[in-house]
Amino acid sequence: MIRFDCDYVEGAHPAILDLMLKSNLEQTVGYGEDPYCESARQKIRAACQAPDAAVHFLVGGTQANATVIASILRPHQGALCADTGHINVHETGAVEATGHKVLGLPQKAGKITAEQVARAVESHYAESTFEHVVQPGMVYISHPTELGTLYTLAELTALSETCRKYRLPLFVDGARLGYGLAAGEVTLPDLARLCDVFYIGGTKCGALFGEAVVITDPALQKDFRYHIKQRGGMLAKGRLLGIQFDVLFTDSLYSRITAEAVAQAARIRAALCARGVKMYIDSPSNQQFPILTRAQRAFLERDFVLSHWQKLDDGHDVMRICTSWATREENVRRLIDAIQAMPE
Repeated sequence: MIRFDCDYVEGAHPAILDLMLKSNLEQTVGYGEDPYCESARQKIRAACQAPDAAVHFLVGGTQANATVIASILRPHQGALCADTGHINVHETGAVEATGHKVLGLPQKAGKITAEQVARAVESHYAESTFEHVVQPGMVYISHPTELGTLYTLAELTALSETCRKYRLPLFVDGARLGYGLAAGEVTLPDLARLCDVFYIGGTKCGALFGEAVVITDPALQKDFRYHIKQRGGMLAKGRLLGIQFDVLFTDSLYSRITAEAVAQAARIRAALCARGVKMYIDSPSNQQFPILTRAQRAFLERDFVLSHWQKLDDGHDVMRICTSWATREENVRRLIDAIQAMPE
């Protein structure tokens, strides 16, 4: 079976494994204070055009989300996000387990707007009993969203301006950030300029594991390592994270391999559209959401593992087809051939 159900089914880019092997018997200080981590930090700061940013390496996305959010919020505050947001639906209440409520907002194409954030804050304080209700304390978005959609630069700018007006830190979950950068107009310097915290996903974008948290707001940088340690995120052999991001940010490897995944997804989408298959959402990233008949789904699932997103009606399912940095040309070709041969 060929898997197109997710973007972390492969291991790591060979260049990462090569450096891990070559450096295996080196002796370095632990907990992310080694030369590889420092080199990676400098490369990330340069790519973000943010020389004063703090850069920290954590193992996974849920850990990064929970650690960042808990470090920002006061005990009576919660995080505003789309009701489809990863922290709201796919992390087993990890944020709530830190003592902070996730405040879901109705989404459109996986996104929330600056106007929604403003209304949420103003309606909170308009209530006479507002002190009895969880206070909005920050805004969480992901780029790409759970539906593979992207914020435009104008949308992100408006969110940033609104968050700063109401003094709400803006946090961007970048688990799939490489694919978002490849498919959209928002750049790393834009994120560094407009957001208070974001992270650069490695686990889904070429690394064996790991996320690089970038904190641009000086007020949020203080004591963040305490939070990492308290939540079990301070890897003793921290150089394993540094090595991976050092490689990914050498010679534009991160952007090159994620752009290839987006290009492969576009080819698959074109093949589906040529067969008259409708898409559930207009996604420009590495995630595509075709609406398949049950017969079409069964035909493709003879040879391919796809992700079932939701039942649309009695005769159709929304499926997710996901490419990755390691998706092979021959597997894309086989899937396209199968799409061309599937029943109506």
